[in-house]
Amino acid sequence: MRVAIIQIASPDDETIDERRVRVERQLVDVAPVDLIALTELWGVGFNDFDRYPGAAEPLDGPTVALARRVATERGCWVHTGTFIERDDQGSLHNTGVLVDPEGLIRHVARKLHVFGYKSREPEFLTPGDHLQVAETPFGRLAVVVCYDLRFPGLWQELSDRGAELVIVPAAWPMARAEPWRVLAQARAMEHQLWIIAANAAGVHNGVELAGSSLVAAPNGKLVESAGHAPGVTIAEFEPERIHAMREHFPVLGGRRDDYAALAPGATHVSAGTRARE
Repeated sequence: MRVAIIQIASPDDETIDERRVRVERQLVDVAPVDLIALTELWGVGFNDFDRYPGAAEPLDGPTVALARRVATERGCWVHTGTFIERDDQGSLHNTGVLVDPEGLIRHVARKLHVFGYKSREPEFLTPGDHLQVAETPFGRLAVVVCYDLRFPGLWQELSDRGAELVIVPAAWPMARAEPWRVLAQARAMEHQLWIIAANAAGVHNGVELAGSSLVAAPNGKLVESAGHAPGVTIAEFEPERIHAMREHFPVLGGRRDDYAALAPGATHVSAGTRARE
């Protein structure tokens, strides 16, 4: 499997329409691949919160139309990254869509945890309320968005639902670049799955983005990683190897289902008791 991660910058002096034209040209020109993955809110730019309502589009709007054109022209899968979606009730979501080579929508994910730390995302966006794992030629695929990377319970549920490959579009800042890499590798390793993490680059609205997009294997090792600058990263891996890797080191089978029922404190030593030397 060949994957192209498009590490996109969203400069302040570029309109959304100009950016769409630039990015589509970049997607058309990229080397032959099976899947193209884009970053979080690359159209409007994550940090330009006041522009969210004006940039909102329906699920079948211009961003998905762009992905469909590229997917059918190139004969590959395309993940849109995310865009501001306005649903039928008028609520706004941070939404990503996966399109297959025939231009059909195969997966829709809305960001589940809107980011409130030094961010106004919760003022405008409604978190998602569904978690889809889709069958694809690359295995059982799911998508989570940026901040969702930090929540272990979500990843446990993805694992329980049989996810084998997870795409993570993000707009992670340079100030927390190391946690971005550590969390992505940890999630891949603890749940023995592939992660394709596509992060924004450049400076937007005064915030420097980390780039550092990556592909992590089910053993946590990096298959490929990008630098901080905008550009294209190509990664190659064999998604079917997940089965042999899980069989070789069957950590998932060692999980218990009674953690919540475990008694607090030590089994044989009362609280406050000093152990004998």
